[in-house]
Amino acid sequence: MHYRSIADMNDTIVAHLHRLPRDIDLVVGVPRSGILAANLVSLTANIAMTDLDSFIDGKIYTSGISTKRRASLDRGVAEMRKILVIDDSVNRGDAMREARRRIEAAGIRADFIFASVYGHLPRHDDIDFVFETVPHPRMFQWNFMHHIFLEQSCVDIDGVLCLDPTEAENDDGPAYEKFLGEARPLHGPTRKIGWLVTSRLEKYRKLTEAWLDKHEVRYDKLIMLDLPSKAERQRLGVHGSFKADFYRKSGALLFIESEYRQAENIARLSGKPVLCVETHQVMLPQPMSLAALGQATRNLPNRLKHAGEPAGRQAMLKKAARTVLGENGYQALKGRLKRAN
Repeated sequence: MHYRSIADMNDTIVAHLHRLPRDIDLVVGVPRSGILAANLVSLTANIAMTDLDSFIDGKIYTSGISTKRRASLDRGVAEMRKILVIDDSVNRGDAMREARRRIEAAGIRADFIFASVYGHLPRHDDIDFVFETVPHPRMFQWNFMHHIFLEQSCVDIDGVLCLDPTEAENDDGPAYEKFLGEARPLHGPTRKIGWLVTSRLEKYRKLTEAWLDKHEVRYDKLIMLDLPSKAERQRLGVHGSFKADFYRKSGALLFIESEYRQAENIARLSGKPVLCVETHQVMLPQPMSLAALGQATRNLPNRLKHAGEPAGRQAMLKKAARTVLGENGYQALKGRLKRAN
């Protein structure tokens, strides 16, 4: 699974801005996720921005940040000469083709540049620039709760679907039962989840099911910890091992966990990748790290795949690590290896 966070997107944009012309007057974001990309480009390069719908209507977002941007706003859409239209990612290119069609139908004349931050190929039809190649399977921070892979994933509840209980709420009694009925939703999935795997105790199944039904969370199975009390759960310390054991035996491709330490533990014990919501990075099991990196090298250029010299192999591994982990995950892995040495 190739995962990119919002921080990764920002890093990618900053690293590749030099590839774009320097005289862009306006950045137009393709709704919805493309607006995020457009905003990051706008703020980094100090260029006026708008979304596609507003652009078609001749509107630009107001701003008082700089003289340069104010001058762009004063000119209006009709006077913009070079315009960047950007989306977060491209697959088949349907969204960008529709954006082109709408712009042409509106009769807006300018020098248009069509770009995507991520693409599964280095070049796509109807796209002038792809900032970074991210092959399938892939998932982004801004769509992980709407991704088709949820149907093949194990998902934690507390800290993912709802906020964690406070210390006062987590009394294994009346306060906790009240929390289970009124827990504040956090990430709302729009697809069916394969397995909900939680350290909540089995005795709270009905309350948990009622909350899931109330918030229209669809799932195939709800896996809960069959222990008599919170005290026994704490004594045994089986939060991570319980989840890892089920994940390892299941056919799930990914586990989505709320807490960093548990994510590390689940990945290590299951031998499978875990997406940590706390840090928005994919945790890889230590024994499988080299295998995972080796698998990612299938997407690298042949000149690196078959490089015989040490420098070539080092570049290959770095590229693979960044592909699998994202920039933040790659830096975290580097830090871990330095500490280990």
